[in-house]
Amino acid sequence: MPLDRASTLSEVELLLPDIRCAGCIGPVERTLAAIPGVLEARVNLTAKRARVRLEPGQVEAEQLVAALGEAGFSARPFDRNVDGGQAADHTARDLLLRIGVAGFAAMNVMLLSISVWSGAEAATRDLLHWISGLIALPAMAYAGLPFYRSAASALAGARVNMDVPITLAIALSALSSLIETARGGEHAYFDAGIMLIFFLLVGRYLEHRTRAGARTAAAELSALAGRQAMRRDADGGRRLVAVDELAPGEIIEIAAGERIPADGIVIDGTSDLDRSLVTGESRAEPVLAGETVNAGMVNLTGPLAIRITATGDRTLLAEIARMVDAAERGRTRYDKLADRAARIYAPGVHIVALLAFVGWLGAGAEWHGALMIAAAVLIITCPCALALAIPTVHTVATGRLFRTGIFLKDGAELERLAEVDLVAFDKTGTLTDGKPELIEGPAEKSPAWPVAAALTAGSLHPLSKAIAARAETLGVAPAEVSEIREIPGFGIEGDLQGTPVRLGRPEWAGATPGADGVVLRTGDAVHGFKFRDRPRPDMSEAAQTLRGLGLEMAILSGDKRAHVDAIGDTAGIARRHGDLAPGEKLRLLQDWAAEGRRVLMVGDGLNDAPALSAAHASMSPGSASDVARSAAGLVFTGANLAPVAEAIRVARAARRRAFESFGIAAVYNSIAIPLAVMGFVTPLIAALAMSGSSLLVVLNALRVRSAR
Repeated sequence: MPLDRASTLSEVELLLPDIRCAGCIGPVERTLAAIPGVLEARVNLTAKRARVRLEPGQVEAEQLVAALGEAGFSARPFDRNVDGGQAADHTARDLLLRIGVAGFAAMNVMLLSISVWSGAEAATRDLLHWISGLIALPAMAYAGLPFYRSAASALAGARVNMDVPITLAIALSALSSLIETARGGEHAYFDAGIMLIFFLLVGRYLEHRTRAGARTAAAELSALAGRQAMRRDADGGRRLVAVDELAPGEIIEIAAGERIPADGIVIDGTSDLDRSLVTGESRAEPVLAGETVNAGMVNLTGPLAIRITATGDRTLLAEIARMVDAAERGRTRYDKLADRAARIYAPGVHIVALLAFVGWLGAGAEWHGALMIAAAVLIITCPCALALAIPTVHTVATGRLFRTGIFLKDGAELERLAEVDLVAFDKTGTLTDGKPELIEGPAEKSPAWPVAAALTAGSLHPLSKAIAARAETLGVAPAEVSEIREIPGFGIEGDLQGTPVRLGRPEWAGATPGADGVVLRTGDAVHGFKFRDRPRPDMSEAAQTLRGLGLEMAILSGDKRAHVDAIGDTAGIARRHGDLAPGEKLRLLQDWAAEGRRVLMVGDGLNDAPALSAAHASMSPGSASDVARSAAGLVFTGANLAPVAEAIRVARAARRRAFESFGIAAVYNSIAIPLAVMGFVTPLIAALAMSGSSLLVVLNALRVRSAR
């Protein structure tokens, strides 16, 4: 099942370890897009990576890294062998270490603060304040370093991110405490400052671990690639080598239980394979010499020798990973809304905090009290929940689709899929298994067979394949037909030594109107071919499930109306249209769109490509033609139609979770900001509230995994 091939344009993948919210996506993409030679830049927030499409030879990765550095973003080329799970583990360990330092310092400072609160005065109080400062300030400097670095990078790029108000709040608490201690004042907030960092770090660690639970599907695919392989050398020797050293044409040996590291053809051995990556079926399938296998499949029972046909980025596994990664990087209108809100929100936070400080001073509050209120406002209004709402939902939904054998090619397709109210199916290859059997045709010695063999030799149409297979069984040698041309929705034509020949729809080939099956016309002679096509095994069940989701259904087919009616009766689909040319399918979809209908088109053939492109959303089975898969927004594997309903369920669940997350962020801010401005929230409570809202949004997004 070859999927879309990678673009011939160069691509570079960059790791962005310090981006944390949707407010970073826009600046990164705009910075990269402004570089001459960059055609497109898309950021995957969950993976913290950017994929950049370039004109070959126009720009180097080092230039991209330098431009991002000037804009305040640290970046480096992404290496899958280095920057995978180990990087995530390093981040978790670093956060835990800083939490330990902050927690230990906070406990000691709190013990000293108890003495101050118990009534210590004058020199004793000042001594306790100084000791608290000596403990807290070094701990604050070390434990809060992730916030300070992020804020400094943002300010260096003349922008504001979520860590700027946090850093400002920490600095204000430390500075006001030092000033109070130096002047012998009663109020010092070293305990509050270090506790603030402790709770912020705990929140960040929990967020990190929770978002790791929303691990990207592309990352899971990368984990399916093997790292080593047993290569058979030309002299007959065997050597264990890294997968990166393999090349097409070489022979590798795969023992039972091993994962296949490259695409290839079996040249020796028999076994059973777990092909679920490609077929979506969990049962083991036999494999014999001469059959094609793909990277990521698991050899279950016997040893195999495989001649490599593709490695690395040219394997099917890599193509699927690119498709999934593109979906995770896709931007819906909800993402864009969150991005705009975060850009407006960041400067608004500082304005509100400044107004709170000035207002409380004007109301007669002491400066240190007004300062703490401003710090609480800065922390509690951080737009973390808003920024995390959509990217996390998007990533979790893409991962769930992937695990059920559905590959989303464009993130915006998920949004459109949730809106559909009518599902339109092609018949042959979509509602049916796409493997029609020839049940009636010309006599074995008929001169029609060599011509039919020549016309169908290069065609991917299921009916053409059936004719070609029968011709091969009969041992027919193809005739010398030139200028062969396939016309989507009609058939194939060519020239047989000056005589036009056509194979396809009866009326197009020149047969009697109303004739059944496919007709071959050579000069004045007409030959008929009739087929039988079996419905997909779960067609009726899938149709019933879609009705349960409140969806209408229709069949749009180029096949005869009698055949369409038979399938429609079996599936219980009342709206049927047969004998449709590609343009007629397209016009029907346009008419429905004009009526306000939002149609999901499911098709597999070359003639379905215009309809797939024009529909509100589109899906194609993995067995479809290359053109159909390119035009569809989603591709599903396996022999069943269940993925159609599953994709709609996931899309609807993702939309619900997105709206809920926006609602959580809105309710949180509508309550938290007034309380902080009125002085009812301390910086500690603000840190807990901000971290809690972010965790709540991420946990809500994870509910997409179990949505029914």
